[in-house]
Amino acid sequence: MSRQIIAEFDKDGIFVYQAYKASTADEALRKGTFGKGFNLDRMTWIKPSFGWMLYRSRYATKHGNERILKIKLCHEGFQAILGKGIPTSFDPHIFESSYEWRESLRRSEVRYQWDPDRDLRLHRLERRALQLGIRGCVVRRYVDTWIISLEDVTGLAHAIKALVDRGSRQLPSAPAERPYDVSAELRRRLGMRDQLTPTALTDDSGDALRAEMEVRQH
Repeated sequence: MSRQIIAEFDKDGIFVYQAYKASTADEALRKGTFGKGFNLDRMTWIKPSFGWMLYRSRYATKHGNERILKIKLCHEGFQAILGKGIPTSFDPHIFESSYEWRESLRRSEVRYQWDPDRDLRLHRLERRALQLGIRGCVVRRYVDTWIISLEDVTGLAHAIKALVDRGSRQLPSAPAERPYDVSAELRRRLGMRDQLTPTALTDDSGDALRAEMEVRQH
């Protein structure tokens, strides 16, 4: 199953998604970054895949995930996050021993995992979606420096769900996600050892393997 970062981006930055309760989302939108209700002292997870965010939040209906924010990060910040990433499961292509991996994970401020990506109907795709967990100094830079803008896309999530529930063949346009290029060193660090033939977010094809490791996400 292919591993490549699929995301919406432009020359200024890349878009990621997070879901929160209404009060946290409202404060973030008012402030232009996260504020009251956002815990800087715990790990928070960002997701470049809109389809995976819909799946994780159940179209923004899951308790505590009632609002989905589309967050634009500067490329410098996103690349810095990637450069600190440690996988949530042992990869012998990256680490010489499980002990080295466990110690690196314990000390890390960024961890990542690849989970089966989803389309707008929450069907699995033949590719994996990247999730990034950030904490410590990294999450503080995320909040204070790297966020360019935030947008509430909860209405889009609800509109998609309503049409899916009705069995509609026609769904609203999804974010225009495409492969996001990274350096050879970042590909190695992120375990990206294969190439991807881009697949539309609305493609329903394929089954995926289960994620190697479930970790708590926010």
